[in-house]
Amino acid sequence: MNIVVLIKQVPDTWSERKLSDGDKTLDRASSDAVLDEINERAVEEALKIKEAGDAEVTILTAGPDRATDAIRKALSMGADKAVHVNDDAIHGSDAVATAKVLAKAIGTVGDVDLVLAGNEATDGRSGAMAGMLGELLGWPSLTHANELSVENGTAKAKRETDEGTCDLEAALPAVVSVGEKINEPRYPSFKGIMAAKKKPVSTLGISDLGLDASEVGLAGSLVQVDSFAPRPPKSGGQKVEDEGDGGAKIAEFLVGQKLI
Repeated sequence: MNIVVLIKQVPDTWSERKLSDGDKTLDRASSDAVLDEINERAVEEALKIKEAGDAEVTILTAGPDRATDAIRKALSMGADKAVHVNDDAIHGSDAVATAKVLAKAIGTVGDVDLVLAGNEATDGRSGAMAGMLGELLGWPSLTHANELSVENGTAKAKRETDEGTCDLEAALPAVVSVGEKINEPRYPSFKGIMAAKKKPVSTLGISDLGLDASEVGLAGSLVQVDSFAPRPPKSGGQKVEDEGDGGAKIAEFLVGQKLI
């Protein structure tokens, strides 16, 4: 089985994140960068499938030079090889333009059976990449999977919702996005970290994918940030003295804030 796992390097959620004053895109250089945690779960799920049978796992990402760190971490977990789309032209791409790039890059990996991804990245939070890729590739997409099994050319997933559990099923090839409950990702071993340094990473530009600069980046995006303002500082809050009527005062405050 040929499995592609989409990963993304994102700003560490503990870092101060901001938009650049120039083109109003995410200022990635101003914060620490990490492999998105939900992507680790997608990698883990691919490795479980590999260990249960015969499979090859390819990591795929689109990003700047330092996305290599995220690729190496995924490889150190046990993936076999990687494809890195690294081109200045993709800077500022929205979800649709990014999906175009990733769909083309998936086409360079050969006859892919399964694409795994996280349900949403912690920076963009569109939560739509799996669906967009399914549309562009002409494949079914099973989203927000908390359980996954792949057998006899069929992917079966369970999706938990507030109302219950949905059973999803699709013939391969398919795109599956995973949720936080699907597994606990493994830590890379020292042996895995050393082995990752020797695993092949193919670097591609958009011309290698048959794309033009006008189709990606800010020029090819349907969504752009027009303006933004810094988050206002937190106020000191309102202190409520309980003189036997504390509950009523709290309720009155919440009503005033339109919270109840």
